[in-house]
Amino acid sequence: MAFPDLGLKPTIFSIGWFQLRWYSIAYLAGIFIGYWYLLRLIREPGAPMARRHADDLVFYAALGIIFGGRLGYVLFYNLPFYLAHPLDILKLWDGGMSFHGGVIGTSLGILYLARKEKLQWLRVHDYVACCVPFGLLFGRLANFVNQELWGAETSVPWAIRFVEQTVYGPALGPPRHPSQLYEAGLEGIVLFAVLWFMFWRTKARYEPGKLVGAFILFYGLFRFGIEFIREPDSQLAEFARATGLHMGQWLTVPMILGGLYLILTAKGRRERVEPVAGTSSVA
Repeated sequence: MAFPDLGLKPTIFSIGWFQLRWYSIAYLAGIFIGYWYLLRLIREPGAPMARRHADDLVFYAALGIIFGGRLGYVLFYNLPFYLAHPLDILKLWDGGMSFHGGVIGTSLGILYLARKEKLQWLRVHDYVACCVPFGLLFGRLANFVNQELWGAETSVPWAIRFVEQTVYGPALGPPRHPSQLYEAGLEGIVLFAVLWFMFWRTKARYEPGKLVGAFILFYGLFRFGIEFIREPDSQLAEFARATGLHMGQWLTVPMILGGLYLILTAKGRRERVEPVAGTSSVA
C-alpha cells in the first residue's frame, strides 16, 4: 500500500505562517489525557499526592517532555549537526524528539516537585508511569502520519510505501514495516494494559517503584525488539553497523536493567501507605 493512498497529511490546516500539525496535537492529547487519568488514579486510597500536586506536576512534566525530549535528541541522535547549527535546536517544528530525553526531563520535574512538597518521589513516579502510554500511543501515530521513523524493507502484506527523499526528489520508496504502528500498539496499548492490571488488580501501587519499574522494563523490551525491524536514523546508520545495535537499543539497556531492579526490590520497600493531605486513606 502506498502512503499517499491513505489520504493522511502532517498538517491539519494552515493560516499564513501558522500550521497546526498532528504532531503538536499528539503531544497536547498525551499531556491532557494523561493528566485526566492521573486525577482518576489519585482518587484511589493511599495516593502519594493530592489534586494540587497533580496540577503542578502536569506543568513540570510538560516542560520535562519538551525540553528533555529535544535536548535528548540533540545529544543522543544528532550532536555534530547541532554543534554546527546551534540555532536549529530551537526549531521544534522541524521534529526531532527523544523519548529517553523526555523521560529524564519528566523525572527531574517529579524530583523537584517531590522535594519541594515533601512527597515520596518513587511513588509519584509510579503513578505518572501509568499515564505515559497515552503520550506514546499518540506520538507514534503522529510519527506514522509524518512518514518518519519507518521500518526496514519487507514483503509482508501490510507493508507501506512511504514517500522518501532521493537524489531525484521525493518518490515512493520500497515496501516497509509500519514500525510506528507496531510501537503504538506495544508501547501505547499493551503497556497501558499491563500497568492498568498492575494498578487496579494487584497491590503494586503500594510497593514503591514496582509500577515505574514495569513501565521502563516493558518499554525497553518492546523498543529493543522493534528496533530490529526499524530503520536507524540516517545520521546514525554507520553507528548501527559498527556496533551491531541501533542507538535506541543501546539507550534501552539501562532501562531494562533498572526496571528489573525496581521490580525485584519493590516488595522490600512496601510500607503502610499514609494519605497525603487532601487524599483518601488506605482501607
